[in-house]
Amino acid sequence: AGEDAALWSDARRKIDALVESGEIDAARATELKASARTALAETFGPAYQRLLDFLTDDLPNTDETATGVGKLPDGEAYYNYMLAASTTTGMTADEVHELGLSEVDRIRAEMETLKNAVGFEGDLQAFFAFIRDNKDDARFYYPDTDEGRQAYIDDAQVKLDFIATRLPDYFGILPKASLVVKRVEPFREQDGAAQHYFPGTPDGSRPGVYYAHLSDMTAMPRNQLEVIAYHEGSPGHHMQISIAQELEDMPTFRTQARFSAYSEGWALYSELLAKEMGAYQGDPYADFGRLTTEMWRAVRLVVDTGLHSKGWTEQEAIDYFSANTPEPLESVRAEVQRYIVWPGQATSYKIGMLRILELRAYAEDALGADFDIRAFHDTVLGGGALPLDLLERRVRNWVASQQSGG
Repeated sequence: AGEDAALWSDARRKIDALVESGEIDAARATELKASARTALAETFGPAYQRLLDFLTDDLPNTDETATGVGKLPDGEAYYNYMLAASTTTGMTADEVHELGLSEVDRIRAEMETLKNAVGFEGDLQAFFAFIRDNKDDARFYYPDTDEGRQAYIDDAQVKLDFIATRLPDYFGILPKASLVVKRVEPFREQDGAAQHYFPGTPDGSRPGVYYAHLSDMTAMPRNQLEVIAYHEGSPGHHMQISIAQELEDMPTFRTQARFSAYSEGWALYSELLAKEMGAYQGDPYADFGRLTTEMWRAVRLVVDTGLHSKGWTEQEAIDYFSANTPEPLESVRAEVQRYIVWPGQATSYKIGMLRILELRAYAEDALGADFDIRAFHDTVLGGGALPLDLLERRVRNWVASQQSGG
C-alpha cells in the first residue's frame, strides 16, 4: 500500500532501462518484474517482519535506562573480548581509558593554540559555541539550499582533486578506481547522518564513492568538510580499500578482509597525513576541524571504556563528550548510544592511528636518511587489511630488508 518501496522502485527502474536500451524485450521485462515482486513479497519482506517481531518481543527484556555491558553477568569478560576484537591488541580497558585521557589533554592543548591564533577571546567552550552556533556565518556553514548542497559537493571534490595531485609523492601504489563525491540518495538520506565511503570494483571499472548526507546543511560544518573528505576518500578509505581490492599477489580473502583498527586507524592517520601533503593550508578553522574529528576518536577511548568498564551512565558519557567537542547535543547523544550498543568498536580508530604513527616513527628512526615515505605507505597498504600485530611484523620485516640492502 502507498508509495512503492525503494527496492521495488529501483528494480522496476533498472528493468525499464534494459527495455529502453534494447537489451531485453517487454515479455522478459514482465518476467523479471514478476520474479522481483515474488522475491520481495515472499522472501525478503517476511524475513524483515521476523526481525521486527523479534526486536519487538525482546523489548521487555531491556533496561529502562541504558547501561554498559560491564554490569551484566560476565560483562567484564565480554567487554575485554570486544576490545581485543576491535583493537586487535591485548590492551586492557584501563590502559585504553588512560590513553584516551592523555590524548584528550594533548588535543585540547592544540585546540587552545589554534583558538588563540585566530584571536578569539574566551575559553574553549565559548569557541566551540562560536563555530557550532553561527549557522548564518559563511565561514562555518553552507546555505541550506540546493545551491549550498552543490557547493558542498563541488568543494569536497576540489579538495580531493588537490590531494590526488600529491598522491604520487607519498605512495608508490595507486588505486585503479577513481573517486567521486555524491549526495546520499533521498530514500536513505538522514539529517546530520555520517558521511561514508562505498568501494568501487576490484578491476577499477566502477569508481569509489564518497557519500554525504545533505538534507540539512546546518548539520554539515564547513570547517570539517576537508578532514572528512580525506578520511572517507583519499588518502583514507578510498586508497586503503581500493588498493587492497586490487592486489593480485594475495589470497582473495586478504583483499577483502576487514579489521576496524587497521582500516579506521588508517583513515584517521590520513587526516593528519593530508596536512603533511599540504591540506588545510591558510585555513585555521579547517585545521581546527581536523582536531575536532581527532578529538572525537580520543573521547571515544574514554567514553567507551567509561560506559562498559567503569560504570558510567549515559548522561556522564554525554557530559564528557560535550565538554571536549563542539558537536551538537543531538549528535553527541547519538554517538554515545552507538557506543552503548556496540561495545569496543569505537576504540579502534585511535588505537589504529597511534600504532601506524608509532611504526612510522620506528621506521624513520631505524632508516634515517634512507627512509622513504612512499615505500612505508606501500608496505602498510600493500598487504591488505591486517591485525595490528601482523602489520607491525610486516613493517619491521620491511625495515630489516631495507637495512640489509634488500
